[in-house]
Amino acid sequence: MTTMRRPLTPILLLTFCILQVGFAQTYFPASNHWEEKKPDEMGVNVVKLAEAIQFAKDIESTEAKNLKLAHYQSAFGREPFGYPIGPMKDRGESTGLIIYKGYIIGKWGDPSRVDLTFSVAKSILSTTAGLAVDAGLIQSEKDLVYPYMAPIIPYMPHQLLQNKSDHLMQEDVFDLFEGAHNRKITWEHLLRQTSDWEGSLWGKPDWADRPQGNAKDWLTRDRNEPGTVYKYNDTRVNVLALALLNVWRKPLPVVLKERLMDKIGASPTWRWTGYENSFVIIDGQIMQSVSGGSHWGGGLFISAYDQARFGYLTLRNGQWNGEQVISHDWINKSKTPTSVQPNYGFMNYFLNTDKKEIPAAPESAFFHLGAGTNMVYVDQENELVIVARWIKNNEKASLVAKVLEALPR
Repeated sequence: MTTMRRPLTPILLLTFCILQVGFAQTYFPASNHWEEKKPDEMGVNVVKLAEAIQFAKDIESTEAKNLKLAHYQSAFGREPFGYPIGPMKDRGESTGLIIYKGYIIGKWGDPSRVDLTFSVAKSILSTTAGLAVDAGLIQSEKDLVYPYMAPIIPYMPHQLLQNKSDHLMQEDVFDLFEGAHNRKITWEHLLRQTSDWEGSLWGKPDWADRPQGNAKDWLTRDRNEPGTVYKYNDTRVNVLALALLNVWRKPLPVVLKERLMDKIGASPTWRWTGYENSFVIIDGQIMQSVSGGSHWGGGLFISAYDQARFGYLTLRNGQWNGEQVISHDWINKSKTPTSVQPNYGFMNYFLNTDKKEIPAAPESAFFHLGAGTNMVYVDQENELVIVARWIKNNEKASLVAKVLEALPR
């Protein structure tokens, strides 16, 4: 017995064809290969694009390529407890990629070179929080953090020969959210850098990172209610990393590799590290808690190609070649302005609210930003991703403007 099928109406047929064409036009690069197209094939102004690339080369950072030297020549190196405790690596030259509608249309420098990406690692860190929410390990980013926490057991091999009786009054574990103030902190407060978490982690007190005001007041300052004041603070970023390690019960680089980087075809060359003293014991295993940046060394070592893959994933709202790698909902939340800092979403999504950051770009554009400057610019309206490494920070908006001028009107 056969069933007669009704033919498609002209409208349904047209809709079907449009959908098919739309899917066909969404390109995702395979592992170890990213297709390049000549700019004029994409309707891009070749002359203006070349001028933008030359501009990117001309605005290379003038800071020392020896990043340890650059650290000590900066304000970071003069902070209390400002010495690095994680690995660092000399940087390369100005490098970048321009990706339009999924295809590479421009590049400069050495995009395969693996370098530190500084606070772009914060966008990676906040993504592991989103993956935990997607997996049900965290019910909501609005939950208080402390109910998710077990006692932290630091790995300190130098204490193996110590006699416990000589340290009767010293705790062997520590509570990451001890005290009435820290118990008010939610995951969202940490993600938006509005937690005002107080304490010391890995030998770095919260007050010693980018200290403000009179030094005599650093220890006795008024505590802000979580959610009311924004403060960019790497100690608190590292608190989020350790809290997420406790939720996942496995190293965050393993989580990232299995649940994201492998799925988007990233190379095997990236590494995410912590500090020389940031090891803990979970389930009988020694694990390193990673850094959410390279303020004190450590952090994410990655190539421009792999930075671009992550940027392209966020351009496509967490979807990669038919798989929703991270939920669309999480990407949207990451791009929602923080009430007390409207140009900031979840770390480290910088927003173009009111077009203040990049006047030439759409207000919907955002960028993952780190020192160096390392920028992964994401523009969904123009289907554009720009990776720019080791450029002067005050020139990043001009670079984006020049690239946008080259695109078809």
